[in-house]
Amino acid sequence: MDTKPTHEQAQLQLKLYDLRREPRLRQARDWFFKNYFADSLDEAMKVAPMGSEGGTNFMMVVSYWDQACAMLNYGLLHEDLFFETSGEFVGVWERLKAAMPEARQRFMNKEFAAHLQKAAERFESWSEKRSPGQMAAMRQMMKQMRPQQTNAANA
Repeated sequence: MDTKPTHEQAQLQLKLYDLRREPRLRQARDWFFKNYFADSLDEAMKVAPMGSEGGTNFMMVVSYWDQACAMLNYGLLHEDLFFETSGEFVGVWERLKAAMPEARQRFMNKEFAAHLQKAAERFESWSEKRSPGQMAAMRQMMKQMRPQQTNAANA
C-alpha cells in the first residue's frame, strides 16, 4: 500500500490489539499454539473436540483472527500496518490449512475461516516481496515446534 493509515484505521487496529490482551482470549491463544497440531480433520477433532475446553479455545482463536482478517479484507484496516504488526494470524492459518478443505466440506461451510485464509495468502505474497524466505523459515520453525510441543505434552 502506498498510503498511510488513517487515524480510524490505527484506532481500530489498537482496539483489536487490546482485545487480544483480554485474559480469556490470551489463554485460548496460548493453548492453541501449545496444543493444536493436526494434519486432518479427525486429528483436529481429537485435539479440540466440540464442547470441550480445547474446542472452545480453538473457536475463540479462529473466530477472533477470522473477524480481524475480515476487517482487513473489507478495507477497514490498513494492510501494511496490519501485516507489519500482526503476524500471529499467519501462524494460525498455517496450523489450520491442512484440515480446512475437509472441515469445510463436512460441516457444509465453505466460508469457514475464509477471511483468515485470504489474508494469510496475501500476507505470503507481501512478505516474499519484502523479506524473501520469511515464510519458508517460519514454516520450518513451526515444524520444529511440533515435536517439541508433542514431547512436552507427553512428559
